[in-house]
Parts: sequence; structure tokens; C-alpha cells
Amino acid sequence: MLEILFTLIMLVLLQAVLGFDNLLYISLESKKAPEKDQKRVRKLGILIAIGLRIVLLFLLVSIIDYFQEPFAFLTGGIDDVVKFAFNGHSIIVLIGGGFIIYTAIKEIWHMISTKDLDTSEMVDTSRNKTANAAIFSIVIMNLVFSFDSILAAIGLTNEIENATTAFIVMAIAIVISGLIMLFLADKVSTFLAKNRMYEVLGLFILFIVGIMLVTEGGHLAHIKLFGEEIVPMSKTTFYFVIAVLIVIDIVQGKYQKKLMSGK
Repeated sequence: MLEILFTLIMLVLLQAVLGFDNLLYISLESKKAPEKDQKRVRKLGILIAIGLRIVLLFLLVSIIDYFQEPFAFLTGGIDDVVKFAFNGHSIIVLIGGGFIIYTAIKEIWHMISTKDLDTSEMVDTSRNKTANAAIFSIVIMNLVFSFDSILAAIGLTNEIENATTAFIVMAIAIVISGLIMLFLADKVSTFLAKNRMYEVLGLFILFIVGIMLVTEGGHLAHIKLFGEEIVPMSKTTFYFVIAVLIVIDIVQGKYQKKLMSGK
């Protein structure tokens, strides 16, 4: 019983840590919905994603080998130029990472190309989404983010002999981490709304998340470019880069205020 409880605590911590980038994406994506629906979009998107995460967990436990084995029709390449062996896991991670990079670049470009950010959202209707479309985007990306955390959870519960017990423990961890995300989603969105300068920091963090997923997907697909294998960005490197970005942002903000007060 103590071993199961310890595993549950570890799973909740794992889900919470890996859910940071997901929470950031939810906050930024929900802003595209009508203002009156943004809170509902975040809550409903997370609640639906919790349910689908449990379904995904059940599927992965049942067919995990299929996701890990390379597809024969997606294996090959050109000698000394490129080689690859795609599997289900790598394809999902690569698509998710590519979409996140595209989203981050699009939002950053919008920031630097728009003259009046305060009124741009009313003028640029192409960026706006319906509440349902925003919920759909949040749910899909939540599943992409959760893919690796679920696989890690399966690895952590390997020592639990009873398969049913292991599944229940993982499902409870998913629900608890989802509720934590539900609690923090509005707070993160409120913070970004009150401190709009941190949106740039958030988008660059999202950009790095996309790069991390793409490198991980490339590694899972055994992609080699000119004989060099793609190496995934480690979680340690990721959090170190995030810490450096935050420190730079804080220092730059304080220095800018000092310059403004001097003028």
C-alpha cells in the first residue's frame, strides 16, 4: 500500500511538472475566444481533456507496442543524406511540436507587426476563434502534451504487479493533476492579462517547447541527417533555458524602468 501511495505521489508531481507548458498554451489559446467565453473555454477544455487522457491511457496500455514499433512503409531514406523509421509515437510528437512552433511564431509576428495591440484583436478577426474551436484546440494539444507523461507514468507503474491497480493509480494521478491545472488556469490567464509584457516570454517558452517536442520526435523516429542522429532536448536543458529566459526578462524589465526614470 505504501509503495502504491508513493507511486501515486510521484505520478502527480510528474504530471504537474510536465503540465506547465500545457497550462501556458491553454492560457494563450483561450485568449482567441470571445472574452465572455474565455473562462468557460479553459475549464471545459481541461475537463474534456482529463476524460480523453484516461481514454488515451487505456488505449496506450492496450496497444503500446503498436505505437513503439516503426511502420514498415515509413522506414527508409537516402544513404548518407537522411534515414528515418517513423512510429506512431514519433509522428504524434512531431506534428504537435511543429504546430506549437507555428503557433508561437504566428503570435510573435502578430505582436511585432501590429501597430495598436489594444485594438488589434477587434480589427484582426482572422485571429479570433469561436469558443468551440478554442476548446477543440486546447483538447487536442492537451493530448499531445500528455502523450509523453502517460508513457512515463506507465514506466513508473511497471513495478505494480496488478494491471488493474496500476491503471487505477495512473487514472487518479491524471484526475488530480487535471484538477490542479483547472485551479491554476484562470490565475495564469489573469496574470498574463495584467502583465502583457510577459506574453512575449510565454510565447518564446512555447517556441522552445515546440523545439523540444520536434527534437524528441526526430529521435523517436530515428532520423539521421548526413549521418548525424537527432538528439532530443533533455528536460534539464529545457528548464535551464526557461530559467535563463525568465532571469533575462526580469533584468531587462528593471533596466528599462531605470532608463525611463532617467529620461
